[in-house]
Amino acid sequence: MNESESRPPTALNKRSLLAGVAAAAGLAGAGFAWWRMTPVTAADPMVDAFWQLSFEQPDGSPLTMQSFKGKPLLLNFWATWCPPCVEELPLLESIWRQNRDKNLQMIGLAVDQPSSVRRFLAQNQLTFPMGLAGLTGTELGRNLGNTASALPFSVLFNARGQVIAQKMGKLETHDLTDWLARLR
Repeated sequence: MNESESRPPTALNKRSLLAGVAAAAGLAGAGFAWWRMTPVTAADPMVDAFWQLSFEQPDGSPLTMQSFKGKPLLLNFWATWCPPCVEELPLLESIWRQNRDKNLQMIGLAVDQPSSVRRFLAQNQLTFPMGLAGLTGTELGRNLGNTASALPFSVLFNARGQVIAQKMGKLETHDLTDWLARLR
């Protein structure tokens, strides 16, 4: 037996071992979270079913998804109680205003209480169409690939009504720039 094998472990060796275990656990957790938060491709029957839906708008009028088919559509699931959702709404409004005359359509589907959404919209200047999805929005999001039921969740459809991009989490300018480039 050599001298290093007979010595008891030092504090430095213990810290190195603990740091290695912690790093491995962190990487495993991050990998699991990435896997869990990655949208899955929505099945064609689920996408077809989406186009048959209708939601009430905050003013009480119907918002039929079929009326949006034929042009690219950015669909955003959000809620008033979701900080990243609320943070991304001004960016979505800006993109909407810049691109609405260029065939881009946008819908916000609120997975929230209608009264909360109406109060929020009365205080915030959002001009793109909003639908009140309530709890059915969670199931619809899952059907469109949001397996974690996370908010915000966004889906980009091409003019043929097919899903071409999805994101769980807050959209950033670079996401939207990339998505708009896919439509050209």
